[in-house]
Amino acid sequence: MSTDMSQYLGAYLDEATDNLQQLNDLILAVEQNRQNRETVDEIFRTAHTLKGMSATMGFHHMAELTHALEDRFSKVRSGEVDLTDDDLDHLFQSLDLMQTMVDAIRDGGTDQDTDISKLVSQLREEEAAVAPVENKTEGLSPEELSPQEREWIQEASKMGMMVVEITVNLDKECLLKAARAYMVVSRLEEIGEIIKSDPPVEDLEKDAFDYSFRIYLGTKDDIESVQNAVMGVSEVVGVDVTPLEFSFAGYEEELNEEEQEATPQPSVSAVPQKASPQEDSKAPAAKAKPKKGSQTVRVDIGRLDSLMNLVGELVIGKARIERLVMESKLREFDEPLSQLGRISGDIQELVTKLRMVPVSFIFDRFPRLIRDISKTLGKDVELVIEGQETELDRTVIDEIGDPMVHLIRNSVDHGIETPEVRKAAGKPSKGTIKIAAYQEGSSVIIEVSDDGKGIDPVAVGKKAIERGLVTKEALAEMSDDEIIQYVFLPGFSMAKEVTDLSGRGVGMDAVKRKVESLGGQFEARSKVGEGTNVYIRLPLTLAIVLALLVKVGEETYAIPLENVDETILVRKEDLKRMHGKPVTLLRGEVLSLGDLAATLDTPQDDEERHEYPVVVVRVGRNKIGFIVDALVGQQEIVIKSLGRILSKIKGIAGATILGDGNVALILDVGSLHVRV
Repeated sequence: MSTDMSQYLGAYLDEATDNLQQLNDLILAVEQNRQNRETVDEIFRTAHTLKGMSATMGFHHMAELTHALEDRFSKVRSGEVDLTDDDLDHLFQSLDLMQTMVDAIRDGGTDQDTDISKLVSQLREEEAAVAPVENKTEGLSPEELSPQEREWIQEASKMGMMVVEITVNLDKECLLKAARAYMVVSRLEEIGEIIKSDPPVEDLEKDAFDYSFRIYLGTKDDIESVQNAVMGVSEVVGVDVTPLEFSFAGYEEELNEEEQEATPQPSVSAVPQKASPQEDSKAPAAKAKPKKGSQTVRVDIGRLDSLMNLVGELVIGKARIERLVMESKLREFDEPLSQLGRISGDIQELVTKLRMVPVSFIFDRFPRLIRDISKTLGKDVELVIEGQETELDRTVIDEIGDPMVHLIRNSVDHGIETPEVRKAAGKPSKGTIKIAAYQEGSSVIIEVSDDGKGIDPVAVGKKAIERGLVTKEALAEMSDDEIIQYVFLPGFSMAKEVTDLSGRGVGMDAVKRKVESLGGQFEARSKVGEGTNVYIRLPLTLAIVLALLVKVGEETYAIPLENVDETILVRKEDLKRMHGKPVTLLRGEVLSLGDLAATLDTPQDDEERHEYPVVVVRVGRNKIGFIVDALVGQQEIVIKSLGRILSKIKGIAGATILGDGNVALILDVGSLHVRV
């Protein structure tokens, strides 16, 4: 690829990825309704666009494979071939291979390392059996001409011009048809006047034609000169120039009417007719009408990251100024500081919105995923998606994509039964997997549910005992929901055999860990014979959040406010013990308590207290109370990473810089509640 084109690489990769996803969706739709002509046309246009972009950028393997896909759908459009199941498999395999090439290019490689020959042959295996359609040169009849065109031809004949039909054939390997057609038209305009083109010039410019087109030209040059002019264009493999003779008998009256209406009579050289005074008066208004351009612009995610980091520094600086003003009691700074807070808040909100993308960004890949897995396993599965317009931070979207694939794969493989088993159980033969997303406060909830066989707590418990994870006595006191949580431990697998899809004991624990590493919460509930529901709560953004600051000993900790349900004061006499663990009653319900100082191994004084501040947090659908020494208050904090080594500390999600310049650790309540 030339260096001149390298500046467009990022835009090409984004467009190519979008087009491949669109092709996936369209081909899935065609698989369900193979007679849908509109969808077939859309596939052809999208493949055509991708082919043109790839050829322009110099990615010839991408262009060739897309060209083969385009050719197949060209034949489907014309009715020459019907799509078979094998065709659809080859088409999906082609899209996968193209995505592999796009990923390789994105990583600094090339598309030339990918072998496309087999798929190109498979896509074109029926082409040899279909005779190529020859472009027949038939004379242009007067009926195909507009009155103005007929009039022009008559005037041209009077001036000694010859009207010829030029059929131009381009090389089938030509990758820039529109550019070649433009060059042909430009050369012909130098030696004559173009009367008509088939297809119209607008379609030639848009590349919306096959590898041949016809031009009708009025010229004083001879046939050989016309042929030489066209053959001088690169990748023109054939040209046929045929003189035309026209008889306009029966059209004289129509032409005379046109002459009377025309004001004034145009000369032969002035092909476009002069506009009437009324048209002239309207022309400036039409010309002044602005064209509606694109209202969007692509921005590299790295630039948005840098902008968000700067906003984070602004938030930290504002917090320090607020603290200094409060300590110095300079009241005259209150108003400008309040204004600064509003402005920084608006900037933060704007940047956060810029980083938000709909969850459809990852949800769109699931229909194809389910189609492939269910076909491999011989299952019939319907996917229902709700709330795909719900938005999340782009960083969260990127991180949650692979874990979601694990969840979907697991639902199809382990959850949904085969049609025969479902019928025997009195269920519909087709299983259903539902993915729903919705916003709840400053969090986004994603639920993945299926109506499959569910997770058997008895089988899970037996496996847990075999692995020494729990004793029979302890297992007997656990609820079904508590038992199935063993499924999410590293290396724990219920599969009886290892397959390409599952059984290696990886996946589900990785999903849980990834969600928690993003500051989210993960919970699964299941009922035998009815199905499984996985509940994921994710923060809208990972950069700047509201937090509750608490004191534990001499240390200050931050708890993201989205995890906090409420704060309460528990009197000493209201503290009880159940199974050796502290609890209290909250509005008639038992609330488990955990001493945050003991959990974090933080030194604290032994002073006797009569009341205990408690932060009630929600973990999934459960609540737990953390006992702290003091509640400091709410503050907007900027989440900072602890680095690769410290990030593995359980219970700590990151760090932040407070207004006094000190560092406070941000607590991960999702993993802390396990240690209570």
